[in-house]
Amino acid sequence: MNERSAITTSPAIKAVVFDLDGTLVDSRLDFSAICSDIGWPAGTPLLEQLATVSCLTEKSRVEQIIYQHELAGAEAASWIPGALQSLQHLSEQGWPLAILTRNMRQATERVINRLQIPISLVLTREDCAPKPDPAGLQLIAQQLQLSCAEILYVGDYLFDLQVAANAGSLSCLYLNGANQQFIEQADFHISHFNQLPTLVNKISGRT
Repeated sequence: MNERSAITTSPAIKAVVFDLDGTLVDSRLDFSAICSDIGWPAGTPLLEQLATVSCLTEKSRVEQIIYQHELAGAEAASWIPGALQSLQHLSEQGWPLAILTRNMRQATERVINRLQIPISLVLTREDCAPKPDPAGLQLIAQQLQLSCAEILYVGDYLFDLQVAANAGSLSCLYLNGANQQFIEQADFHISHFNQLPTLVNKISGRT
């Protein structure tokens, strides 16, 4: 679906939900390094592979490695350019905002507190099945008393586009210079966060 048809054939959105790492913040997480430390091939989807580990000792070892990397990422995280201003702009216009992340709660809360991210509705992997499972977006829609079709999900990776599609939400890909290959699977895309408020209002039919 191209952007024009996505706007004309979808319900007007009423809320915006964000991924965290790589979208709102740069936590400098090196997933290849995490895989290397664990002893898995680069590119292995961490949470999905972890779910297949039956040995409790091995599971604990892997969880600890992921835990240490995520906490280090939380301490190093910085705002993606324009993201804070975009959130502030959307908040001022009255848009409900939320975060759905595959990160653990402890690291997520650390990032939110450190950077003072102005979003209170936040779901982590302890709260629901991880993306691309649609459960997280469904829970957020339920809490906001909306349908999933009234949500725009903004992210930077394939799982973000898939979770939106699986939930029946619209997706917006934040282009970071290394994810162009996903653009065809996104309903919309932006290359800088200063473009997001205009896009949101365009999709919603405001102005």
